Amino acid sequence: MTPSPDPSDRRGRWSDLDRPPLNATGLRRALVRPGGLWTSLDVVQHTGSTNTDLAAAAGPEGAVLVAEEQSAGRGRLDRTWSAPARSGLFFSVRLTPGPGVPVGRWGWLPLLAGVATATALSRAAGVDTALKWPNDLLVTVDGQERKAGGILAERAGDSVVVGIGLNVSLRAAELPVPTAGSLALAGAAVLDRDPLLRAVLRSLEDWYLRWRDAGGDPGPSRLAEAYAAGCATLGRTVRAELPGDRALVGEAVAVDGDGRLVLATGDGVQEPVGAGDIVHLRPASSGPAEASAPSEE
Repeated sequence: MTPSPDPSDRRGRWSDLDRPPLNATGLRRALVRPGGLWTSLDVVQHTGSTNTDLAAAAGPEGAVLVAEEQSAGRGRLDRTWSAPARSGLFFSVRLTPGPGVPVGRWGWLPLLAGVATATALSRAAGVDTALKWPNDLLVTVDGQERKAGGILAERAGDSVVVGIGLNVSLRAAELPVPTAGSLALAGAAVLDRDPLLRAVLRSLEDWYLRWRDAGGDPGPSRLAEAYAAGCATLGRTVRAELPGDRALVGEAVAVDGDGRLVLATGDGVQEPVGAGDIVHLRPASSGPAEASAPSEE
């Protein structure tokens, strides 16, 4: 007997057998446990934005909200994007660092999420994932770096909601722009989203608890070391486009203790720029119309 379509999915739950639905029960069984970080895990068929939904809902630290499809996914500066249903991982988590972590160090959370995701994908999918500061996930497709995902962190009271969007099975014809990528196009060994999501959430739990236990210090938690090792931005000359039509060109030489990118300019000055100050960060040779793949939460 053919299963009846799920009315919450406009195209039917089983409309694309190459993209089966997530197993919410199995995910909860694997990830939600006494003493662990993750306290709840819900999968919805369709929503506007998991970040918006989770930020609006009161709840404890460790809530996870996953969507099979988003119609109003958001990146930094309210940039929007969409992707076919069940073609990727679109989820948000609630983190509450608490008084033991100074608010000034919360800027490391999107970088931490990038390290955790890249580490998980390397192990679970065999894909080398690089990080573009502050919040992009890059894979290599046909010898070129392509954006396959992004991270959005938003303050919600005494918590931070971190959203992760990752293109998993997106085909070339489905790319929103030619410069986008996906795990499938990067030759991933695994495209099953259940083990990929488990791997990312376990890695995120490990890195977050290590960072929180170190008082948010990226040094003792080894977060700074891991981020520097995986960051494709460092060592390159970039152009930081700032509000007010200002621009700063320099070599990206470091990420400072607050998660800001440090640029060494031509006049010998080292200037830190924060993620909240950046409109665009591009290679210094790129023109103003360079497109980016809209693959953030």
